[in-house]
Amino acid sequence: MNATVKTGKKHFPVMLNELISIISPLYSGTFIDCTFGQGEYSKAILKHPGNKVIAIDRDKKTTLNAANLKEKFKDKFYFKNIKFREIKSINIDSKDVKAIIFDLGYSSNQIQDPEKGLSFNSRGKLNMQMGLNNFSAHQVINHLEQKDLEKIFKYFGEEKYSKVISRKICETRKKNKINTEDLVNLINKTKLKKNLKIHKSTKIFQALRIFVNKEISELIYGLINAFNTLPVGGAIVVVSFHSIEDKIVKFFFKNYSQSKNLSRYLPEQRKEKKLFELKNNKPIFPSEKEIKNNPPSRSAKLRYAIKINNSENFDAFIQQFKYLLDIENLSKKI
Repeated sequence: MNATVKTGKKHFPVMLNELISIISPLYSGTFIDCTFGQGEYSKAILKHPGNKVIAIDRDKKTTLNAANLKEKFKDKFYFKNIKFREIKSINIDSKDVKAIIFDLGYSSNQIQDPEKGLSFNSRGKLNMQMGLNNFSAHQVINHLEQKDLEKIFKYFGEEKYSKVISRKICETRKKNKINTEDLVNLINKTKLKKNLKIHKSTKIFQALRIFVNKEISELIYGLINAFNTLPVGGAIVVVSFHSIEDKIVKFFFKNYSQSKNLSRYLPEQRKEKKLFELKNNKPIFPSEKEIKNNPPSRSAKLRYAIKINNSENFDAFIQQFKYLLDIENLSKKI
C-alpha cells in the first residue's frame, strides 16, 4: 500500500527526497520496502549500486510492477506478495538490513480501481479488500450489529455521526442489501451539514477500509516484527496519512526512546533500556512545493527512528492500543 499519487502520467512518491536524505547515510546494504505499490521508493534506493531491496505488498496487482523491476535489477531486487506484518517470514540475513520503510497510504490507482471499491465514487457491491483478506465491506455493512458498526465508525473513522449512520444502515438493510451507492446516499441524507473540505462519506469509507484490511493490527505487529528484523544501527521509517496511524507510530517511537523506571520503588539502575534514538521529536511534513504539485500529500507525516538496542517485550505498546484491536476483532462475528 504505497502512497505514490498519480497525476496525469507522472507518479509522485510522497516525501521521496526526505526519505532518501534519511536513509542515504546507511547506503550499501539491504533495504526492505514494506509497501511496494508502484515501486517509486524501491527504484530510488536501487539507483545506488551498493543497495539491494526486498519489497513486499499485499496487493497482488503490484506483482506486475515488481516483475518489471526484477527484470532490470536481477539479483538486487526481490518481491513477496505478503502482508507487512509477515516480514519475519522473509528468509534474510538480518545483519545486512539497513532500513525498513512503511508508506501507509494508497495510490490513486488503487483508489480508482473499481474492483477494490475504495472510493465513494465507486459503483456496485462494497468491497475495499486490498489483498489477502478474509471478508469485505459488503459483509461488514450488511451483517454486523448496529453497536458494532457504531464503534467502527467512531474509532476508525472519527465520525461524530457514527450512531445515527449505523442506525440508518440497519434500518435500510432490512429491505435490501446495501451497496456502495446506497451507502453514499444514506450518509448524504444523514449528514445535512456541508463540509467543503472533505466529502461526507470520507470518514465512513476510511473506517471501513481500516476495518476490512485490519490496518490497526497490521501496523502494530508490522512495527514490532520490523524492529525484531532490524539490526542495531538500522532505521525504521514510516509515512502515515491519518491521525490513528500517526498516533500508533508516534507512541511506538517515543515510548521506547525514553528511559523509564519500572517502578518508583525500584533502584535507579533498574531502568528500562532505550530501544530507539530519535533524530526528530516532531514529524517531518511535505514541503509547500510538494503539496502544490501533489495535493494529496498534504496529510502525510514522516517519522523515523534508529534502533540502538534489542528487546522482545512490547506489551506496553499492544496494551496502549488494545481498545482498537478489540474493535478490529469484531470481524469474528462476520
